Amino acid sequence: MSVARVPIREQPGNAMTSQQPSTPSTVDFFARESLPAPRVGVAEAEKIADALGVPARALPLGSQQDANFLLRDGNDEDLAVLKVANPAFGAAEIEAQDDAADLLAQACPDLRIATVLRRPDGTRRAAVVETESGPVTARLLRHLAGGTLSGSRHLPPRTVAAMGGIAGRVGRTLRDFRHPGLDRVLQWDLQYADRVVALLLEHIAEPERRAAVAAAAEDAWSRLAAVSAELPRQAVHLDLTDDNLVAAVGAVPPLPDGVIDFGDLTTSWAVCELAIPLSSLLHHAGLEPHHALPAILAFHAERPLSPAEARALWPLVVLRAATLVASGRHQAAVDGDNAYVRAALDREWRIFEQAVSVPVEVMTRLILDRLGLAGAPQPPAPTAVGLVAGLEPSGVALLDLGTDADAMDRGAWLRPGLEDRLARERLDDGAELVAAPYGAVRLSRSRVLSARSPATVATGLSLWFGRDAVLLSPWDGRVSRAEAGCVEVDCGELVLRLSFDGGEAQVGAEVGVRAGTRVGAGEALVRLGAGARAQVTLRRAGVLAEVPELVRPETAAGWLALTADPSALLGLPSAGTGAEPAGQASLLARRHAAFAAVQGHYYDDPPRIERGWRHHLVSDRGRAYLDIVNNVSAIGHAHPAVERALTRQSRRLNTNSRFHYASVVEFSERLAALLPEPLDTVFLVNSGSEAVDLGLRLAIGATGRHDVVALREAYHGWTYASDAVSTSLQDNPNALTTRPSWVHTVDSPNSYRGRHRGADAARYAPEAVRFVDELAASGRAPGAFLAETYYGNAGGVALPDGYLEQLYAAVRRHGGLAVADEVQVGYGRLGHWFWGFEQQGVVPDIVCVAKAMGNGHPLGAVITSASVAERYRDQGYFFSSTGGSPVSSVVGLTVLDAIRDEDLQGNAVRTGGRLKAGLEALAARHALVGAVHGSGLYLGLELVRDRLTLEPATEETAELCDRMLELGVVVQPTGDHLNILKIKPPLCVDADAVDFFTAMLDRALTELAES
Repeated sequence: MSVARVPIREQPGNAMTSQQPSTPSTVDFFARESLPAPRVGVAEAEKIADALGVPARALPLGSQQDANFLLRDGNDEDLAVLKVANPAFGAAEIEAQDDAADLLAQACPDLRIATVLRRPDGTRRAAVVETESGPVTARLLRHLAGGTLSGSRHLPPRTVAAMGGIAGRVGRTLRDFRHPGLDRVLQWDLQYADRVVALLLEHIAEPERRAAVAAAAEDAWSRLAAVSAELPRQAVHLDLTDDNLVAAVGAVPPLPDGVIDFGDLTTSWAVCELAIPLSSLLHHAGLEPHHALPAILAFHAERPLSPAEARALWPLVVLRAATLVASGRHQAAVDGDNAYVRAALDREWRIFEQAVSVPVEVMTRLILDRLGLAGAPQPPAPTAVGLVAGLEPSGVALLDLGTDADAMDRGAWLRPGLEDRLARERLDDGAELVAAPYGAVRLSRSRVLSARSPATVATGLSLWFGRDAVLLSPWDGRVSRAEAGCVEVDCGELVLRLSFDGGEAQVGAEVGVRAGTRVGAGEALVRLGAGARAQVTLRRAGVLAEVPELVRPETAAGWLALTADPSALLGLPSAGTGAEPAGQASLLARRHAAFAAVQGHYYDDPPRIERGWRHHLVSDRGRAYLDIVNNVSAIGHAHPAVERALTRQSRRLNTNSRFHYASVVEFSERLAALLPEPLDTVFLVNSGSEAVDLGLRLAIGATGRHDVVALREAYHGWTYASDAVSTSLQDNPNALTTRPSWVHTVDSPNSYRGRHRGADAARYAPEAVRFVDELAASGRAPGAFLAETYYGNAGGVALPDGYLEQLYAAVRRHGGLAVADEVQVGYGRLGHWFWGFEQQGVVPDIVCVAKAMGNGHPLGAVITSASVAERYRDQGYFFSSTGGSPVSSVVGLTVLDAIRDEDLQGNAVRTGGRLKAGLEALAARHALVGAVHGSGLYLGLELVRDRLTLEPATEETAELCDRMLELGVVVQPTGDHLNILKIKPPLCVDADAVDFFTAMLDRALTELAES
């Protein structure tokens, strides 16, 4: 190789280098049909870099049609990127690319742009060089650190939105850019996608795949043709893929802030600037077409899309996918030793599969809906003749199968055949016809422990017949289908589809109806016998997609836009739809307006949870989630025994505990019997915060000493006293600096992350004892020492052996009392111990408990000795209006019965052990997992970036929780660094559920680590 000695000439008014390789002024792909990358070795690349003034070591980078190298100095510092352009690209094209990069860098200073480096005299570091492939243009580009978004890693909505936002800004910036080098014919320009696919299709060797690509491209091109005349054209980067968007250094999740590779710059449809990044999303783990919506919305916010562009968008995505598949196979044939090309083949096929996994017309309607470009709502179906002969609306019973339906109670929604049983009950009650409404969510079609949301939204009416019936054509039309089980009638603007099963049915010739014949309004289509079931769907004219009976909520708005509500055909009012996302936004807005914002909610975009059952939570859209965080519902959501007890007692009496009734006595006796001597006296309150507050007041009142010693990194509640002793930095970032003078804290005895780790954790207790002794020596002997008996806020870390024994002894030696916070860990959650203090082999003076006591009903307790309780009289009298009410007491008794009768503490041992073993297996496979804490069903998975430094993986934990929600699991972070998954599900959780949890966690951790 020799470096061409080409004089560097400045263009007037421009610091651009002029190169004159012996190629046409601009490329025409169809004149060449193949563009193999230039053959440049590492040694050649290093000589070129040296000639351009940057001596360096060269490392090859992948490229489809160019040759790229990362240049590093002797200290392995990245210096620049050497880009050797394909010999087909002329000087004007390369000049246009470099000018566009400079323009974008000037217009968007917060974006990092891979511009050409300049010499001290201001000229670009570029030249024409001789290579094995002939003369080519070589440039030194600015290297952007941080890495691209390429690879199969899951990308969260924030990242997806950022990609769309950058594409919008690039499109807006280049809108008025003009240059002769933009006049190119590229195989990646979707204006020519039909020709490219047709030309290269033969290189797809597999017949089925070749046919699928051809059909999808033909359909997409025909849809594009309908709007192409309305699409604006401009300069476009045309390659803002995950390969060419660079993430900010250290960003978790990866957030792009850099743009590289202007090699496909051309003039094309402006909307292509968005279609390209959308297609590149579709090979990433877990991403489906609807996951592209945040990018579309972000692009639209930067550079508004017209209705025509919105309609063109998904056809362009499909065409891009088809082009990638055909071009990839072709490039592999002509450039067989290009590893980058070969590695991309499977990825390109996945993009295509995802792009066509939802019909184009559905995605288009969904996009229009989200952008607010759908226009006026589609008119309801017109009525001429009723669908069922002789049926009056009064004879129709509507079947509510939604999340709020009473018929779904007590887990009924999980029972097979529920819909038919409920319909039969209505028919037995005298209804002629039972109808499940159009557009509504059917919880009966949900399922638990599923990584993918189920299809729950109805696209038509489901009908059950209690008598023989004749179904009529509502309008004049043409029969397009007539066969066993199905009839379709094309009525012009709508296509009526009737499908049916069960009972005696006559169709087709039996009633004089054949495919291709005309029918008049009121003419019989089908005769059905009693007991038959039918599905009625109205499809809009021109819709080619086969409309399923039920669709997933994420795409329901797109599907429903292709259909009409058939309710009017039965004389019923329109049912509306349960899939409209605006309802969710409206409810959130109302919450924020009326419900104090400081009372936050899980997740930035939270699902609307309206039902629970055992260890499952259910959204209003019929999505069931495994509940891994809800220790409030300790014996399971909607426990039937609690429901019965609460309802029965509410019918009889509910009042305050100053009245005399049996249940408060029975409940107090049961509680006291669960604790060792001398803990025999019970106070009943409403919450854990109140319990801790009262516990401290009891200790202070009994000892006459107002100082309290508490642990750092702990949370005890929100009342004045319980908050005063809470030192969790996530609950109060100023916790350690705003404590009142009577609160004194000692080190968090965290054997994993604290000052003393492992075996050295034994030092925590003597140090804390010394602190208590010094406090007493100063004249401020504590009246109480308060601690969780198992370190909950730190993620379920066991206290060091003997810790409480030594601290309790020290405090008591100076006249103080030991207060145990059992709010989270009590009631058998730890498995081997009913109370956390049993694990430490101690007996506190005061025990505070709540959470599990009421299974979601507000109930808490403080249990102490009679002598300590009696000293409260020195401060006045105690009273809690609803603490220990008849309802609360019977609920509390019922929960204790369930824990005993259902062996839930035993389940915590068995299932908790299975879960912990599964989590430990994950720790062996995933470097992000630092430790598995806890016992029974009170566990914590601590995530770290480095197992030696224990740098908290805070951002990764947040991203993991969001991804787990998509996979059907509710789990949340805890700890001062929010890097610990708190794992404390209802105690009824079973083996299938914990296996699902660990499997989804394994999947999510793998996806976040993929490259």
